[in-house]
Amino acid sequence: MEDCVIAYIGIGANLGDARASVALAIERLAQLPASRPLRHSSLYRSAPFEADGGDYINAVAAITTTLAPLQLLAELQAIEQAFGRERPYFHAPRTLDLDLLLYGGQRIATPLLTVPHPGLTLRAFVLLPLLEIAPDLAIPALGPARGFAAKVGDQRIERLPSAPE
Repeated sequence: MEDCVIAYIGIGANLGDARASVALAIERLAQLPASRPLRHSSLYRSAPFEADGGDYINAVAAITTTLAPLQLLAELQAIEQAFGRERPYFHAPRTLDLDLLLYGGQRIATPLLTVPHPGLTLRAFVLLPLLEIAPDLAIPALGPARGFAAKVGDQRIERLPSAPE
C-alpha cells in the first residue's frame, strides 16, 4: 500500500460479554478498508478509570492504513455503532470503545480528533497493551512510551491468559 502509516487503536468494553466484544472488534479492525492488521496485544482486565461500571476488558491493535485520520476515525465509530455503542454521558459504560491512539508520527488537534490520544500516557489499560506490542515506540512530541509506565503503576490491571484455540 502506498503512503501507509501505522495506526494504534485502543479497544475497550465493560458491558455485555466484554471479552467477546474486544476479540470481535480485533477481527473487525482486520477488515477495515485500505488497511491491514499488524498485531494486537493480549487482553487485559482493568478497573474503570474516571468511568462508571464494572471492570473493562482492553487491548491495543496496530494496523497499517492509507485511510486519512478522520476517515479512520469514522470507520472506528461505525464499528462502535455496530456493537450498540451509546453515549448517554461522558465516560459511560460501553459495549465497545475504539480510540485512535497514534497515527504514524503525526500530531493532530481538531475538534473531532486529538492524536496522540490525550489519555495515552495516563492510563495503564492503554499504555501497557501498547508497550506489549511496541516496546520501543516513541510518542510524537513526548518521547519513549516506556518512560510513562512508572506513572501508571498504581492502576489496577491484569493481563488475561490467552483463550484456548
